[in-house]
Amino acid sequence: MRPQLLSLMRVAIALTFSQHAVVKLLGCTSIGCIPQPFTPLWLSGILEIMFGSMLLFGLASRSVALLLAGEAAIAYFTMLTQQGFFPFLDDGKLAILYCIAFLYLAVAGPGSWSIDAITRPARAA
Repeated sequence: MRPQLLSLMRVAIALTFSQHAVVKLLGCTSIGCIPQPFTPLWLSGILEIMFGSMLLFGLASRSVALLLAGEAAIAYFTMLTQQGFFPFLDDGKLAILYCIAFLYLAVAGPGSWSIDAITRPARAA
């Protein structure tokens, strides 16, 4: 059941991560309402929706997960450490968890229920 559970984990992570992007682009956040186009917040929202959707369906999963891990790390160190370095002080717990989860998906792969698994050639036993 490992490949199937890995797929479920990938889908759950992608769905919850994409919700952050939707809130950034369409709703109000703690830093204000809909961001101006081409600002860092707007660009990160666009990337999160695009890459989150790719990860949801398992398309180029390893590369996308690695890019999203980098984005989560950048978000933590640039935006969230302004109140302090430790996650419980700066509300950066989710950024750290997403970073580690994306790194795991980049190494482990998308699981058996993904476009990547369907389109890759069968590996020799």
